Amino acid sequence: MSESTDYLIVGAGIIGLALAKELKARCPKAKIAVVEKEGDVGQHASGRNSGVLHSGIFYGEDSVKVKVCSSGAKEWAAYCQENHLPITKAGKVILPTQKGDEERIEVLYDRGKKHGIAIEILDNQSLKKVEPEAYSISGKALYLPEVSIVEPIQVVKYLSQSLEKQGVQILRNHPFEGVSENGQSVRVAGKTFSYGHLFNAAGLHADRVAHAFDVGKDYTMLPFKGIYYEVNPSAGLKVNGLIYAAPDPRVPFLGIHYSKKMSGEIYLGPTVVPAFGRENYHGLSGLNVIESVKIMGELFTLYLKNHQGFRMFVHREGFRMLKPYFYDAARKLTPALKLQHLLPSHKVGIRAQLLDWKKKLLVMDFLVEQGEKSTHILNAVSPAFTSAFPFARLVLDQVGISGA
Repeated sequence: MSESTDYLIVGAGIIGLALAKELKARCPKAKIAVVEKEGDVGQHASGRNSGVLHSGIFYGEDSVKVKVCSSGAKEWAAYCQENHLPITKAGKVILPTQKGDEERIEVLYDRGKKHGIAIEILDNQSLKKVEPEAYSISGKALYLPEVSIVEPIQVVKYLSQSLEKQGVQILRNHPFEGVSENGQSVRVAGKTFSYGHLFNAAGLHADRVAHAFDVGKDYTMLPFKGIYYEVNPSAGLKVNGLIYAAPDPRVPFLGIHYSKKMSGEIYLGPTVVPAFGRENYHGLSGLNVIESVKIMGELFTLYLKNHQGFRMFVHREGFRMLKPYFYDAARKLTPALKLQHLLPSHKVGIRAQLLDWKKKLLVMDFLVEQGEKSTHILNAVSPAFTSAFPFARLVLDQVGISGA
């Protein structure tokens, strides 16, 4: 069986769906198909993330992330309001928790002002009014009052349903199986699909899809697992919004922070520990012996090379797998937190982190590479959800798809 489409998108996460939305807007008469290996959309990072619409101030001045994150948050807010999807302003506090963070706070404040982000520096008295439990070692904190939260899986499903009403095909249970010998079509769920252009938005499997097209051979996926605790509602902690520590510039991840669901649940996390399989969410599920050995080998090499503060990062995060060490990090944000307040949580996510295996460096910015009649989004980690709409436009502009 063979099918033909103008645009074929591999992956029905938020990036794949945002690409479909932008393609439909630019080329309303085009035939667009999205193929998804799971039984529904957004089953991995897109549906498992915190739902925070990030401001963009954590990202470097020359990064793609900083160019699309802030505008993406505003677009999502408008989209949710227009379509009556739940969204609420939670606000985000960023705290200095260790020596040297005061300088980092100033850098973030200046960056926020430069990019037109609503941002304030709070003294200790003002901080207590915003987040009564929060603690700053310097007596100052950053506050981003406009930061909002959404329910990510609800948003992703609504977007997919909207696209289907517009004539976009979203084919569930359709795993990508390979490229035809002539390179002009692909095999998906036993079918042959020919296309005008293919977009690889396969998330945790984006490198595999790209390699099938002989693209991105210098890169491989190195998944990391984020594990959370839920704060016991009986703890009596008053957490109004989002509480983060000032990021440590020596390591590539943001660390443990408070996030809050729209339904009121309060979570602390995530840890950032290796996942020995791309979908190794729990126990031995999603494990493949060959891939697990390969991941362990890459991690050992990164540890030896110690680029990007990797060794310090491993020592810190490895201990945080143990509840007392996790607690020690969390109570720096809110001293009133007690160990018994931390409850086990079902919430877990896997970061589709790309590794440049030649340079032995984690790729920290969005990364897109081009093939013949194909575009491969190799690294679309946080804040990909927030940035999805403007990032999709950026990708289509790079391809030269401007519409009718």
